[in-house]
Amino acid sequence: MHRVTKYYLRTTAMLAVMAFLIGCGASKTVERIETDTIIDLSGRWNDTDSRLVSEEIIADCLNQPWIINHMTQSAGKKPTIIVGGIRNRSMEHIAVGTFVSDIERAFINSGRVSVVASAAERGELRTEKEDQNQFASVETIKRMGQESGADYMMTGEINTIEDREGGKQVVYYQVDMTLINIETNEKVWLGQKKIKKYIERKGAGF
Repeated sequence: MHRVTKYYLRTTAMLAVMAFLIGCGASKTVERIETDTIIDLSGRWNDTDSRLVSEEIIADCLNQPWIINHMTQSAGKKPTIIVGGIRNRSMEHIAVGTFVSDIERAFINSGRVSVVASAAERGELRTEKEDQNQFASVETIKRMGQESGADYMMTGEINTIEDREGGKQVVYYQVDMTLINIETNEKVWLGQKKIKKYIERKGAGF
């Protein structure tokens, strides 16, 4: 019994030392970097893709004849836009909400269009106005029925095509965007942005 106890204690001590050494061998470093720094770790769609695609595609959208036609027909009033559904038809997870926010930011920062709230946001705003109507002072109540109607809706989708062989992979992204006149259903602009990434993993299988 004494021998068994000694063996048990010696084995336990060795396992504890091994666990300690393994723990000491693993290290983690965290470094803060600028948010506009371009880093591709996995080769997948990331924040840089979302930002660059939104900026380039909106710049193209705002430099097309539709906006001049609108300004001419509306006595110089800039168009009002709502960003509708953008579908992720790719084979990977893409934070579509972040992409929509980047699109809205690019529109607003251009100063050439007005952007109205989405359907979900309008629901919250209407609830707030109903609450104000009941509880806020008369001087500060925001009235119902004063919303700005959008002239155009932007919709779109993101698709991917992948090609791989061994540790090599090519990922192709295609973003298609459409701007539609809400009153007439006319498509006034079609935009497209393509991204192709080559990924090579050495010493590891896919």
